[in-house]
Amino acid sequence: MAFSKIELPHPLILLLAGVAAAAALTWILPSGAFDRRDDPTTGRRIVVAGTYHPVPRAPVGLLAAATAVPRGFVAAGEVIAVVLFVGGAWVVVDRLGTLPALVAMLVARFRRRGLWAIPVICLFFAAMGALENMQEEIIPLVPVLLVLGQGLGVDAVVVVAMSTGAAMIGSAFGPTNPFQAGIALKLAELPPIAGGALRLAMCVAALVMWIAWTIRYAARNRVSPAGTTRVDARTLPAKHVLILAIALAPMVAYVYGALRLDWGFNELSGAFLLAALIAGLVGGLGLTKTVSAYLEGAASMVSAAIMIGVARSISLVLEDGRVVDTILYGLATPLAHMPPVTAALLQIPVHGLVHLVVPSVSGQAVLTMPLFAPLADLLGLSRQVPVLAYQTGGGLAELIWPTNGPLMAVLLAAGVPYQKWIRFVIGGVLLATLLGIAGIAAVIWLHAA
Repeated sequence: MAFSKIELPHPLILLLAGVAAAAALTWILPSGAFDRRDDPTTGRRIVVAGTYHPVPRAPVGLLAAATAVPRGFVAAGEVIAVVLFVGGAWVVVDRLGTLPALVAMLVARFRRRGLWAIPVICLFFAAMGALENMQEEIIPLVPVLLVLGQGLGVDAVVVVAMSTGAAMIGSAFGPTNPFQAGIALKLAELPPIAGGALRLAMCVAALVMWIAWTIRYAARNRVSPAGTTRVDARTLPAKHVLILAIALAPMVAYVYGALRLDWGFNELSGAFLLAALIAGLVGGLGLTKTVSAYLEGAASMVSAAIMIGVARSISLVLEDGRVVDTILYGLATPLAHMPPVTAALLQIPVHGLVHLVVPSVSGQAVLTMPLFAPLADLLGLSRQVPVLAYQTGGGLAELIWPTNGPLMAVLLAAGVPYQKWIRFVIGGVLLATLLGIAGIAAVIWLHAA
């Protein structure tokens, strides 16, 4: 049967099946571990190359696997909090009429050329991905993005592609992403701006490709634009401009805080809580109605929060069973015995597979870079090679694997079946992978010259 005709179960069932599969692996694979040390440059614990050793088996049983699910919520607490807190804030802004007014303005400006809005929206989200690895913050925006998409005459797949998809492209190739390229470069003992021109060129090329891929799909799958209450409103009233500025202020502050002040999701959640209260009072909603709207918005994000918690529990099960390092060791070791160019290119799918069991780009960098950077030395390759392979393989895997909780949460909120998303995204991911291969080839050529 063709994949397009297969009807996959609810995303939550897929993730619970992932928990069960992870538990099964702990009974099949041998347990093992690398030694770890504290790294002063990143403030994280990283693996020590060449120290893999067997450890006592710790297979995960049925009850332990079930217990890992609520533990996943605890482990993903900061991420879940930001989804709830940001979701509540945007519902307050919606109650004030700002979001409907903004959507009406955008629809009025792009109504006769709706596809031209795609590059603009993609550019914004790609920039946020490149700057601060935006993912979870998009989940609360899905309802308003869907309304915008309906007004522009594009379906939900395009909405996900020009928001979450573009953000992940920016995250994967962005030279400034502190949670991906930044950590990987530090662990590879390279300067933060190493290969900056090449990375910037790859990021621009990948974004152009993604925009073209999205527009191509949108043009072939146009839907009738939905009407809005103010289609002639080509400018945003001053009151709504002020409220929108208040609502966006936390995001602007967070970009600076993440880059300069070591801010995390808790600071973002707190900033959005304050912004929601201020916006509600400035907009005349009153404290009681503001809080009621805020709670309603947070409640609407519960399903997405559950998806994130369950997705996190999959990696917890693998960690409990002590097989994460075994999987990494089994994937990485054969590369040392291959020709340099072959080993360099095969690192891309290896990183993609690792990301299935370690669905965190920063966590994957901490786990893999201390192994792959010395491997580059052994093979006579530039250390830029493993970093680019990690960005390409791990970064683009974010767009595919169901263990990525934010992706599954966005798909659920947008009403896009997982298999429909895969049919759309697989071609774009393959094209972006070719860009990554070209970048690695350029580094190998320049290193050999």
